[in-house]
Amino acid sequence: MTVTTLAPESDSVTVPDAAAALADIAAALGARQVVPYLGPGAFALLPPDQCPIPRNSAELVQRLNAKVAAPGRIRSNLTAVAQFIETRKHRKTLEAILNEIFRQTVPATPVHTLLAAIPAPPLLVDVWYDNVLDGLLSAAADRSWGQIQGVSHPQSTGEWVRFYDPDGAETTAEAAAGWDTVLYKPSGAVTPAGNYLISDSDYVEILTEIDIQTPIPAVVKERRAGRHFLFLGCRFDHEIQRTFARQIAKRSSDSHWAVIPGEMSKNESRFLALHGIKRIDMTLEEAVEGLQARV
Repeated sequence: MTVTTLAPESDSVTVPDAAAALADIAAALGARQVVPYLGPGAFALLPPDQCPIPRNSAELVQRLNAKVAAPGRIRSNLTAVAQFIETRKHRKTLEAILNEIFRQTVPATPVHTLLAAIPAPPLLVDVWYDNVLDGLLSAAADRSWGQIQGVSHPQSTGEWVRFYDPDGAETTAEAAAGWDTVLYKPSGAVTPAGNYLISDSDYVEILTEIDIQTPIPAVVKERRAGRHFLFLGCRFDHEIQRTFARQIAKRSSDSHWAVIPGEMSKNESRFLALHGIKRIDMTLEEAVEGLQARV
């Protein structure tokens, strides 16, 4: 991603006219010039009793601790708790727990419905482990699509990603190049194969390579070029979140948007400023309603 000349201590730019920004986003979506980047915060639009999966990392780490209690000093650290389970109980135990947590029937949020209804976006990025968006894409008969999932490099046979067609069968990078829409799940997902990047060892491997873009598939690099990213349901208060967003959006446009209401941390504000991401200070529900009226 092109870095702006703003000083590191500068605050992020908040769009003063959110309605105008939504109109710009809708126009760019229509021109297939936007890459939606979806985070787990989308599930905050569902009432807790209607969302059987974790809606953020904090809820997920609580679920993991309920299955295998980690030591107190790491209990709130998702990657450390996952590593504890992997080390003490075996990787297959960790994956079985994650499959049990995420293999649930989850209602589509308005965000997922909006993204699935966009006419053939070249690239969609979804960084949570659920299967809601691919379920909606499978129900649409008006496009060819497939997904690319990040896989645990220590657990794989040397590959960084795997490619799946709409039926869940593993396929090739050559096939992915012909899809109308690529759904990129860089952290993996529960379906079709239960691929997960979640433990310390997973991230040690990928973070040593992601700066030189090795783990990012060629079709993603091609389809992000020159396009704007739209961050929905994302926060950037942890280094891994910032690193993935920065590296996935690298060498794209120098102008992006993020819907983030209310107060932000200093690290979040600095991250947005450094990378040309304009903050739209409104709730995700309001933003989705505004885009639905314009798309």
